[in-house]
Amino acid sequence: MSSFCRIPTPYTEEEAIEREKKRLDLDDPLAIHNLGCDYRDGRFGYTQDYTKAFHLWHRAAELGHATAYGSIGTAYYLGTGVEVDKKKATHYYKLSAIEGNVTARYNLGNKELKAGDLDRAVKHFMIAVRGGSNSSLEIIKQLYLDGHATKEDYTKALRLYQEYLSEIKSVQRDKAAAFNSEKYQYY
Repeated sequence: MSSFCRIPTPYTEEEAIEREKKRLDLDDPLAIHNLGCDYRDGRFGYTQDYTKAFHLWHRAAELGHATAYGSIGTAYYLGTGVEVDKKKATHYYKLSAIEGNVTARYNLGNKELKAGDLDRAVKHFMIAVRGGSNSSLEIIKQLYLDGHATKEDYTKALRLYQEYLSEIKSVQRDKAAAFNSEKYQYY
């Protein structure tokens, strides 16, 4: 369910499933992706079915849900329901990243880092930082400390992350963070 939804959180699992079914009928790509995850994990009464999960993720991706491509990429990367295929994983991470998925962009940065292409890795991490990836910021910091990124790179990453925080700052988030700083901290 969207964090911006104005409908109260369901009290029961059955109520949550009913709401999800209504969203599926409306071709809501997030609901379709979530159902794919339910099939992948065999939860909420759905039997574990990787083929069904892949079908749903592809459908959600076609409807514009970037995270769905990332889920497909992760399945290929880990070999969840399919043979491990790093090339296919990279292909789907790229599709997801192009559509704006920050996690996929971070994954591409890690791939380039492991391959030794530090320039490309830093570029991916910078884009991920712009989207709010604290993990990418930490990697750029470590690359700077190790002499593999410039001071300008690290300064730019800090600035981008600060801009991101400024964009998402709200009274409601501040109240949530004050209420439970470990669970709701967004910076």
